[in-house]
Amino acid sequence: MTPLTWLYVPGDRPRVVAKALVAGADVVVIDLEDAVDPGRKEYARAVTAELLTEPQPLPVHVRVNALDTPWAAADLAALTGRRGLSGLRLPKVTGPAQVRQVAAAVPFPLYALLESALAVEHAYAIAAAHPSLRGISLGEADLRADLGVRADSGLDWPRSRVIVAARAAGLPPPPQTVHPDIRDLDGLAASCAHGRALGFLGRAAIHPRQLPVIRRAYLPTAAELDHAETILKAAATGAGAQALPDGRFIDAAVVAMARRTLSLAPRS
Repeated sequence: MTPLTWLYVPGDRPRVVAKALVAGADVVVIDLEDAVDPGRKEYARAVTAELLTEPQPLPVHVRVNALDTPWAAADLAALTGRRGLSGLRLPKVTGPAQVRQVAAAVPFPLYALLESALAVEHAYAIAAAHPSLRGISLGEADLRADLGVRADSGLDWPRSRVIVAARAAGLPPPPQTVHPDIRDLDGLAASCAHGRALGFLGRAAIHPRQLPVIRRAYLPTAAELDHAETILKAAATGAGAQALPDGRFIDAAVVAMARRTLSLAPRS
């Protein structure tokens, strides 16, 4: 089942990590990159490796440092063989060769973060780079800076590009990037609604209070579930393309969308 909530926590704060593991997220992402000061990289790596020696109660991923930094090789070496690790998130990927490089070195599922114009241009090549790659997503803060984008709408084209690339490569729909203001829950909900309309599924979070907002935004409403069930019942008659009594037209594409909606129902 595709996760809806990905909770990021700093790798150098083990007490915060412990709280995150029981906060209700679908996946906890321990961050060794942006959230950790260079002087604490070694400590963060050591405590994360120690925690992940044993299996965890839910999937735990680690965002390692970018592959062109002096810390990346040590991150990968320290995490190899850790039974509690479910996946590696690779920041600042710009091409498929980087994915293949990591896939050849470690046996974990990989997730690529696209954070630059070059990465967006190579989105499909990255998404299709290796069977170990299980997902792609945008890092919008870095991408915004790279492009000089000021209005949020300026990122809608790269967002759609990444969503299409994931689908074309047979990967799950990408999750949205983080909403940086942990107090702005109304803004988070509005942003999630926009992301859902674009085709995202789920979202990264940086505080537990964001989790229920994201879940509500991405779970189908009762009306949406009822509509989807009506479509599937009509399709089961074998009459092919047809109009419902209220005038709504259904065909194979509409049926496929209804099935996708109902696939989320057990979560609610």
